[in-house]
Amino acid sequence: MPLSDSIKETGKIILGKEPEIKLAISCLLAEGHLLIEDLPGVGKTTLALTLAKVFGLNFTRLQFTSDLLPADVTGVSVFDNKNNKFEFHPGPVFTQVLLADEINRATPKTQSALLEAMEEHKVSADGKTYTLPQPFFVIATQNPSTQIGTFSLPESQLDRFLMKIKMGYPDKTAEKRLLTSQNPRQLLENINITMSPEKLQELQLKVTQIHCSDDIINYILKIIDKTRNEPGFTQGLSPRAGMALKKASQAWALIHNRDYVLPEDIQAVFNAVCDHRLQTNFEQTDKDVKQLTLEIIQNIDV
Repeated sequence: MPLSDSIKETGKIILGKEPEIKLAISCLLAEGHLLIEDLPGVGKTTLALTLAKVFGLNFTRLQFTSDLLPADVTGVSVFDNKNNKFEFHPGPVFTQVLLADEINRATPKTQSALLEAMEEHKVSADGKTYTLPQPFFVIATQNPSTQIGTFSLPESQLDRFLMKIKMGYPDKTAEKRLLTSQNPRQLLENINITMSPEKLQELQLKVTQIHCSDDIINYILKIIDKTRNEPGFTQGLSPRAGMALKKASQAWALIHNRDYVLPEDIQAVFNAVCDHRLQTNFEQTDKDVKQLTLEIIQNIDV
């Protein structure tokens, strides 16, 4: 199956990170956007490059900095003296895979330039609307908020990301392979393209056809309701988060060669889909989001 080939090819570059690779590919299949938060140097940018290459997609990398302007992302209109009119020059967002590198080093105003593109797959400028290439996938990386020079992403921006994952340090075996093999960027030159963009779009359509029984829907509703009634959270999951959880579960099922969703699929993607949408109410609890969400999963009957 092409998806198993895609996971295998990506694993040649991103060593020892199969769960993270599967989550990233599930996010792509579910037509979502991916946020990767971790320390510099753990493979965030390399994962984005690898996914674009494996799926045969056009790739653009945009380095977010404090002086980056919204027009630097979406594009700008320039007056053409020859034709005596303004012409729109598309920005880096007009691509299939946009790597928004260190997105939280830009100001909230510039971060917000991506909102329409991520939600509508369109860009509005000077009263006109421009459609982005398809498929369109944003992979954003961010450094931990404790690092100097970072701006926290607003909730509206975080909610546009279907998933948020962390790469983490590789295990000893994988790190030894990293130290004794070629540079991953050099290995990327010889990596195989496992499918075309057209085939990817077919699989994205197939995700929507993965069956969710009434019991599965009720299980998702129980989880959402539990977050809304958990005093440890400042607020619960939104309806959009519920739809995201369902679609990510469908994509996870497709990766595992099933045409139906199991509770285990929901549990597998739950933290990646929901943790960044929830905030701890420190007046009510001393537990972090991961501890609270783990308790929710453990306490809801399947």
